[in-house]
Amino acid sequence: MITGAINKPAGRALLPLAFGAWASAVALVPSLSAKLALAGILSLGALAWWVLLNPEVWVGLFFVCVFLTPPLPIPLGDAGVHVAPFVVALGVFTAIVWHRVWRPISHPMVFAFAGFLAVLLESSGLAALYSGPAIGLGSFARVVLFSIGVFTFLYAYAGPARPALRTSRLLFGLGTAGALFACVDFYYQFPAPAGYGDQFVWLDEGVLRRAQGLFYEASTLGNVCAFFLVMIAVSLFRKRGETPWGKRALVFGGLALVTALMFSYSRASVFNLVVAVGVLAWLRRRQLRRAFLWMAVALTAAIVGVRVIFPSFSANYWGRLLGSFSFFAQTPDKILSGRLSHWQFLLDFLANSPWHLLLGVGYKTLPYSNFTGSTIVADNTYLGLLVETGIIGIAAFAILNILILRTGWRALRSSNPTAAFLGEWIFCFWCGELVQMFSGDLITYWRALPIYFWVLGAAARCTEESLTQ
Repeated sequence: MITGAINKPAGRALLPLAFGAWASAVALVPSLSAKLALAGILSLGALAWWVLLNPEVWVGLFFVCVFLTPPLPIPLGDAGVHVAPFVVALGVFTAIVWHRVWRPISHPMVFAFAGFLAVLLESSGLAALYSGPAIGLGSFARVVLFSIGVFTFLYAYAGPARPALRTSRLLFGLGTAGALFACVDFYYQFPAPAGYGDQFVWLDEGVLRRAQGLFYEASTLGNVCAFFLVMIAVSLFRKRGETPWGKRALVFGGLALVTALMFSYSRASVFNLVVAVGVLAWLRRRQLRRAFLWMAVALTAAIVGVRVIFPSFSANYWGRLLGSFSFFAQTPDKILSGRLSHWQFLLDFLANSPWHLLLGVGYKTLPYSNFTGSTIVADNTYLGLLVETGIIGIAAFAILNILILRTGWRALRSSNPTAAFLGEWIFCFWCGELVQMFSGDLITYWRALPIYFWVLGAAARCTEESLTQ
């Protein structure tokens, strides 16, 4: 049955027989717990078989799991075990089964990703050498998590796929649903089912956990909200048929996303959004008035809504945001939450041990190892990569980012409306992302990167397809 692809009619003909056997097995099992366990296992098997019969639906299933499922309450890693990597394993198996329908993989991004992954793998070996096998294994696990985003890029670029706008519509719907949950979760402070970021806001009502949504880390939520707000801004300059949703739906989603971004308390994500919208304004400088009117309506409504519903938070938020600019010259390290001290510590380490500049001390070891003298969070993608992977790593990362921007730029200049939409979206957002990387380790956002890299891969695919038509 499997000869490079599954015979769909034969596979679907087996479904009634499989369902009958499933129902009989559940009926014959004596205890209720055993019935539920068997039903759950067989349901997962049926879901996997459905994906194997319809490989184009894997991306949608994966994104549903990424957005709407929390970490499982299993004490492993920083935040527990998540279901998404298991769905990725199903995607890899599906890709192998359907390898004959894949397009040739020859885009420069593929080689850039391969080079960067090779550097990270080599660095995880250094992590084991310098900091011990346990930390080395953790480093390798981080490389595997980053590779999920790479696989998603490959699936979007060369694998079996639905029309890109349909998947974009699903992404925006999931992003809006996730933002709405984050807002409700912040207001009611639901108990987190697994590990979460130790991030709080001190208000008159008490100490509240910052909005983290189902990501359970506020900066990741803020970053994802900025991503979809950039999508809204790009959509406002395009015709209805060239965008996933109409303007009313976009404004409604924008209300939820802006509110969740505020509740996340992530200043860096706000700055990311400002940079991205600034780049878009430069690209669209002749068409600004109407689009920015819609953006102003959504932004004003969200700000007023937060002010009415949660006045103490609104006052605290704007005081913190405006204070970041007013008092930066006086106490820059305090405004940056101690980042300057961390950066100085790492620069001193490199000055005292310059031989580590070439290959680094091991990827993702700084927060867990005392090799540099103390465990420390770099809170800077570039400096962290320099210390952990050396000049070779930062050079590979620079090439990767240049090609991401180049791919987005080529797509936004395409005659294909879908390619142009996706290209403008990822190009503007990644400009903001490159700025935000100065204040956070954004390449560890393994649940967010696949979303961004899917848009990148779909933009590259649509661009190439438009050239061959």
